[in-house]
Amino acid sequence: MFVRRFPVAEGRTRRGEVWLVAGGPGETGASFYSALHTLRRAFPDYELMMPDHRGTGYSTKLCPEQESLESASGLDLADEEWGPCIGAMYANAARTQAFTITHAAQDLSRLIRSHRGEGPVLLYGVSYGTQLALRMLQVAPVELDGLILDGLVPPEGALKWEISQRTRIADEIGRAFLTPAQTRTVARLVAYAGDKPAWLEQVPGQDIRSFMGRLLNFPELRSRIPEMAEALLRDDTTLLGRTVDDLGALRRTLYPFPQSPSSMPLVMLITGSENNSRPDLTKAQVEEEAEHALFTSPLPGLAVSPPVPLYARDATFGKLPARLPRTLVLQGTLDPATPLEGARAHLAMLAPLGDVKLTTVVDGAHGLVLTAQDCFVQAVSAFVSSASVPGTCSLHEARDGS
Repeated sequence: MFVRRFPVAEGRTRRGEVWLVAGGPGETGASFYSALHTLRRAFPDYELMMPDHRGTGYSTKLCPEQESLESASGLDLADEEWGPCIGAMYANAARTQAFTITHAAQDLSRLIRSHRGEGPVLLYGVSYGTQLALRMLQVAPVELDGLILDGLVPPEGALKWEISQRTRIADEIGRAFLTPAQTRTVARLVAYAGDKPAWLEQVPGQDIRSFMGRLLNFPELRSRIPEMAEALLRDDTTLLGRTVDDLGALRRTLYPFPQSPSSMPLVMLITGSENNSRPDLTKAQVEEEAEHALFTSPLPGLAVSPPVPLYARDATFGKLPARLPRTLVLQGTLDPATPLEGARAHLAMLAPLGDVKLTTVVDGAHGLVLTAQDCFVQAVSAFVSSASVPGTCSLHEARDGS
């Protein structure tokens, strides 16, 4: 297991430590590196511990040969590496099926027990990291002084919010963001895209619905959708080109390190084994369910016949920890990945287990540590200092400093 420790800022006195659990399930601890300034503001005088959970980053991988730094595409898989990787997973299925959420939870527990220092110990998880953190507190609990869940996943097994439903969720969030008039404009754009206008070649994947779905994750880019739709209806590609460039630049900023690439084999394995209740889902069903959507997600496609040796859900699936430490849940009202409705359903189950607080970020998207930094710092720093945690934070007011 690989862990990177960031000590407290020079000249500061260490108070404690916070362990940060990445999402995915294929994301690495490097996904937090670009948020280091925000994390230091939110957790003043805390050491930051960033592990690569089992199967990610520099920790043991599902396909050690193909997912190595020395391979053709580094930790990413090159096209020609997929076949050998999948073959190796099947050739040693017992090893492959040890890369479960429960085993990753036990890893995390051992890491914290082995390396915890003096002072308070906090645990932060984002997206899938919230699922992993809660699984750890169920199967291998450690003493914590606080738990922060950023983008709380829905209850395990709740089909309404599972990965196969991501297009429906993205479409609901996209429509909630738009005014009725803007919705009609975007609908006209989607219909026009069906005629294969020349500008479609500039859209990643030549899929305007999927592209707009990706923009929902980034509030500043999301805000361009209405104007971009109007421009494209006039065949004006200026804003489209700028947005494609800015999305690419943003991704390079967030994931610039050799350690950064997500493990797609792990994503397919855990998603197919634990986070998909529709094992017989077909490509035709995915296409049919997306037929009337204005915004789509590529993730339902991952639920169709995943080419890896899946494992059975274990007895911990769908169950809860016996108790929770003091807990803060952070959720955006326009989160297209872990929607507020699903988080509230999960929160209702968790509330009896301890002191659980919720801060909603109005117009917030997914991964608030990256997409709503000021609201994140405001809520988390209050929680860490045991001050009153705000029930809501407006993305725009926090950014404006009002």
